[in-house]
Amino acid sequence: MALRVAALAGGVGGAKLADGLAANLAPADLTVIVNTGDDFEHLGLVICPDLDTVVYTLAGMANPETGWGRAGETWNCLATLGILGSETWFRLGDKDLAVHIERTRRIRLGQSLSDTTEAMRQALGVGVRILPMSDDPVRTVVETEEGPLSFQEYFVARRCGPKVRSFRFEGIDTARPAPGVLHALSESEAVVLCPSNPWVSLDPILAVRGVRQAVSARPVVAVSPIVGGRAVKGPAAKMFHELGIPPSARAVAEHYRGLLTGMVIDRQDRGEEAGLRSLGTRVLVTDTVMRTSEDRRRLAAEVLEFASSLAERRPV
Repeated sequence: MALRVAALAGGVGGAKLADGLAANLAPADLTVIVNTGDDFEHLGLVICPDLDTVVYTLAGMANPETGWGRAGETWNCLATLGILGSETWFRLGDKDLAVHIERTRRIRLGQSLSDTTEAMRQALGVGVRILPMSDDPVRTVVETEEGPLSFQEYFVARRCGPKVRSFRFEGIDTARPAPGVLHALSESEAVVLCPSNPWVSLDPILAVRGVRQAVSARPVVAVSPIVGGRAVKGPAAKMFHELGIPPSARAVAEHYRGLLTGMVIDRQDRGEEAGLRSLGTRVLVTDTVMRTSEDRRRLAAEVLEFASSLAERRPV
């Protein structure tokens, strides 16, 4: 299909749909813009969990059981760190560790995060462009009933246990879009919001200076990460509940109010279709859970056909 697409993604669900989009589009027609609010420094290394998940998935190297990390991983370094009394709460496999070491080395030599991501994309054989949302550090902080927690402390160390009150993105006021981000959005014929967590995966991207405005100028299709009142993966539904919002496809649409042209929802949520249409959003109902590679390709093809129809209807 010939359609220029910019996809906003973060985490496993976003990476899976990005992989499906890559299977349906020519490499020059797809740019994946990835959340970096989850990034942090650990054991002296620059760790970029969402970027790595997207790169590994598009390279065919992701762990098929977890969706994150590398397939065929070994854990010798982590085991030795444990023996030495170091922190082991954030699981770094040996193959994964090599990526973090090389990224950190390049950044300390003065390369940008964009430069290092591009080098790794090429080295691992990924055809489509993958851009961090910003080369400037942005750090997601989860405000909880126990006080503020860095995202990885909340998500990994505390396993999403503390009750959420709100979120903030440290550094967002001065963060600039990474080179190529605004151009990719302006040149796209449609923007796809992948089924990633709205609060902590896509909101940081949309909060970068100029990004939301650029996205709103294009036809925008969101794939709901909520199916049957539950998150397909991760804590999104829990977050909705704790913020006093019943998790649903409509809640996701309300979250993106003012941006959406179309919404893709699962057949389990067909009963929400009329309510979504009342918001002025066109709706595609299909099977959105991606268990296999074929699911990814099929869903992405349907999303692209839907987005193409919306782009054709959009007034010039």
